[in-house]
Amino acid sequence: MPITVGQDTAKTRRELSVNGKTISYFSIPAATEAGLGDFSKLPAALKVVLENMLRFEDGDFSVSVDDIRAFAEWGANGGQNPREIAYRPARVLMQDFTGVPAVVDLAAMRDGIVGLRGSASKINPQVPVDLVIDHSVMIDEFGNPRAFQMNVDREYERNMERYTFLKWGQNAFDNFRVVPPGTGICHQVNLEYLAQTVWTDTDQNGVEVAYPDTLVGTDSHTTMVNGVAVLGWGVGGIEAEAAMLGQPISMLIPEVIGFELTGAMMEGTTGTDLVLKVVEMLREKGVVGKFVEFYGDGLDRLPLADRATIANMAPEYGATCGFFPIDGETIRYLTNTGRDEDRIALVEAYAKANGLWRDADYAPIYTDTLHLDMGTIVPAISGPKRPQDYVALSDGKTAFLREMEETFKRPMGKEVAVAGEDYTMESGKVVIASITSCTNTSNPYVMIGAGLVARKAAEMGLNRKPWVKTSLAPGSQVVSAYLEAAGLQDDLDAIGFNLVGYGCTTCIGNSGPIQKEISDAIAEGDLVATSVLSGNRNFEGRISPDVRANYLASPPLVVAYALAGTMDIDLSSDVIAQDKNGNDVYLKDIWPSTEEIADLVQKTVTREAFQSKYADVFKGDEKWRGVEVPQQETYDWPPNSTYIQNPPYFQGMGPEPGTIENIEGAKVLLMLGDMITTDHISPAGSFAASSPAGQYLIERQVQPREFNSYGSRRGNHEIMMRGTFANIRIKNEMLDGVEGGYTKGPDGAQSSVYDASMAHQANGTPLVVFGGEQYGAGSSRDWAAKGTALLGVKAVIAESFERIHRSNLVGMGVIPLEFTGGDTRKTLGLTGEETVTITGLDNVEPLQEVPCSITMADGTVKEITLKCRIDTAPEIEYIEHGGVLHFVLRNLAKD
Repeated sequence: MPITVGQDTAKTRRELSVNGKTISYFSIPAATEAGLGDFSKLPAALKVVLENMLRFEDGDFSVSVDDIRAFAEWGANGGQNPREIAYRPARVLMQDFTGVPAVVDLAAMRDGIVGLRGSASKINPQVPVDLVIDHSVMIDEFGNPRAFQMNVDREYERNMERYTFLKWGQNAFDNFRVVPPGTGICHQVNLEYLAQTVWTDTDQNGVEVAYPDTLVGTDSHTTMVNGVAVLGWGVGGIEAEAAMLGQPISMLIPEVIGFELTGAMMEGTTGTDLVLKVVEMLREKGVVGKFVEFYGDGLDRLPLADRATIANMAPEYGATCGFFPIDGETIRYLTNTGRDEDRIALVEAYAKANGLWRDADYAPIYTDTLHLDMGTIVPAISGPKRPQDYVALSDGKTAFLREMEETFKRPMGKEVAVAGEDYTMESGKVVIASITSCTNTSNPYVMIGAGLVARKAAEMGLNRKPWVKTSLAPGSQVVSAYLEAAGLQDDLDAIGFNLVGYGCTTCIGNSGPIQKEISDAIAEGDLVATSVLSGNRNFEGRISPDVRANYLASPPLVVAYALAGTMDIDLSSDVIAQDKNGNDVYLKDIWPSTEEIADLVQKTVTREAFQSKYADVFKGDEKWRGVEVPQQETYDWPPNSTYIQNPPYFQGMGPEPGTIENIEGAKVLLMLGDMITTDHISPAGSFAASSPAGQYLIERQVQPREFNSYGSRRGNHEIMMRGTFANIRIKNEMLDGVEGGYTKGPDGAQSSVYDASMAHQANGTPLVVFGGEQYGAGSSRDWAAKGTALLGVKAVIAESFERIHRSNLVGMGVIPLEFTGGDTRKTLGLTGEETVTITGLDNVEPLQEVPCSITMADGTVKEITLKCRIDTAPEIEYIEHGGVLHFVLRNLAKD
């Protein structure tokens, strides 16, 4: 499908000759020549957005000359000009946890548009969409050669309904491709194969056009691809669906924080150690809603794999993206990963012609800057609950003991016998050690490093401790290719790090069950069991229901902690274990040198390996090819399916929108604290038979062994609304010391959140949720907003919101509001017994302040002012329509 460009852009259109071929592009220097402003000192990340404005400058595209001039004003104003713009990414990336509900919505929209007497064929992606199935594999089997095949078999058994549905979508929708299970993690597949850095397509006149590769994704770690100079970030599935359907993303021209890197990494440190320090620094700085661009001569010594690691964790440091401009290292990486030679030549020529190339003279204007000398980086971990909780490895034991005392309030030293085993369980023992996630398994330096630690350990006769569940889940098949070529997979196997699957596994909460006897001992002693993973998230209740403390670490350190078996150790200096001759072994004895790692990377990570493994990326294995699907335009919803259900959003929807109404006499559903993540709001992992979601499945004759996870059930709104606010570690301040998805019902008695919501809705009572700072941090999951809306919540009132979740709430018709004037739930003395009325919403403007009246339990009234976080004019329309998809659907039906 050709791209459509603006009709008023001739003044900035130029041609570029590359390898004997002429291609059109939209020139930023030409915009300066045309008198639109001086853009020479803009950061490269912002120039990508500016090019988007040039390409679509036309009234039909909601882009004006003033929008373009605003970028020159941004530079003149020292990196600030929060003008609202309409941005159109080139493509969309999804994974199956977030992708299934997105495709469910598209299928439901086809039904909805037919109901509005429109054509089902109107509902089709207008830009390329790739969905990578990577979130479904679970670690049931580990530590043996059968693990991979057995986990794959169970994956298909559990998820065949979902896979059939996705394969139907691939056939039914235009511009929609599915990368089958067992291929890799979406961000690594994107980085290694899908991303082109400079994209090309023909326009509506048949002319080939080059432009920056850009995307949005339904996973927050879409930002990883910024490491290869592709501007991308995570959005909720709702916003991504609107982008697929041709709706521009409404955004403000962002501030850009420059992060200068100098120096070079020291011997014994890794890219993971670097990114954990970057996360700590940027969280402290405060970069929510901002771009971060990395610059400085340190980039000359920073491999692209390390850049991608830093870009990946942008959600953890709170930024919209962490961007690395195009330079010689970008070209080297594209070459080494098997990209087409003409494309590589185009990337370099285009970047240099359009001012996107980083060289020694690169010195743009930034809104603000930070600096880090990479020579100061030391080995580190992060935890036990947040990625920004940085701990130098040498302080690991001290920090853990402090957490035991201050956070977990449990004593050390309590031992509990493990039935049938000759060891005991104590707090601090590592029960999960997992090399997992796109963040680090995309980086051959840390993966080769982990293999070398395993080799040296195996040669000394060391092994994982018997209570540690070990796993290796690479982000792509290329990782297995180079580990096998180096002979390191055998060494990893020898100490229990067998291949368990290609997917997110432990990082998304699919760690699978630990040994029952160990689980029983942890519960009996109320112990603080720990996990160590090479992932990007360690939020409460995410990794395993048996684990309270979770630490992020580099893959080599994951291996080392599996050998040590406990966090109650100074891994940098204490004895890890005894070798086969009874000699003490320290970390330094098994740690590889930088030269050893670099030599093996050079020998085994080859262009040919990437080309071979990605040659049939959409083909899949025999199981995938054997999935049979119906050939039909609309989906025939299986009435008894517990995975895929037709959602209620569009059923009975009329052709015209409503109006925004004031909220009168609302009750409080939950009172929540700071850093409530989307994992708290909509968990992705396992759930209990006693939970509302578990009871729903049991009533339909689904046994607990077949429950799968919340993430895999996201195509069924009945389960997901029952799982909203159901994280096992969430704390509702309306209840005293109670953890889990509980609140007070209309009668004041403790009840599940779902049951209380249904009772309030039956009474016709609107609901609100109160929160603290950074409400909605973490993953981009749309169900955190969808579930909130389906529970009858009309508004969320918090001290501050994370970017993606705020947007998702608006996209589902829920109004986000922020306290003003120093008010918080604590300063106001709120208990959850209050009644809330919010006025001024019926004629609200973007970012307007509105009055709120809170009637306390004793009848007294407090009048406060709230800031309405409906940030842009289009968002007002979305709320009026009941959500962004309703807005799109009505407009398509009218067309």
